Amino acid sequence: MHFAFWVVLIAAVLPLVWAMVAKSGGTFDNHAPRAYLAKLSGWRQRAQWAQQNAWEALTPFAAGVIIATLQQVPPERIDAAALTFLLARIAHGVLYIADQATLRSLAWTVGFGSVVYTFLLAAHRL
Repeated sequence: MHFAFWVVLIAAVLPLVWAMVAKSGGTFDNHAPRAYLAKLSGWRQRAQWAQQNAWEALTPFAAGVIIATLQQVPPERIDAAALTFLLARIAHGVLYIADQATLRSLAWTVGFGSVVYTFLLAAHRL
C-alpha cells in the first residue's frame, strides 16, 4: 500500500488525538459530550477547535490522494504531498493549542496547499 494511503489513515486518527487533549485535565461528561466540549475554555477549547478543523481538512485531503492515484500520478509525488499535509496538520494542531494564531494559519495554508497540489497533479495527468 502506498505511503499516502497510510497518511490518510493517520490523518483520520489525528482529530481523535486533539479530542483526547481537549478532554484531558477535567471531568469529562460522557453523557453529554457535545455540551461538555462546548463549555471548554483556554487550551482545551482550542484543542477542541483543532479537532473540528482536522475533521474538516480530512475529506479534501483523502479525495486528493484518491483522485491523484486514480489519475496515475507517480506515487512519489503523491507521497511527498501527503507527508507535507501530515506535518502541516500536526503543526496546525499543536500551534492551535499553543494559541499561536499566525503560525497556525501558516501551517493551515501549507496543509491546504498540499491538497491543492494533489488535485493539480491529477489535473496535469488528464
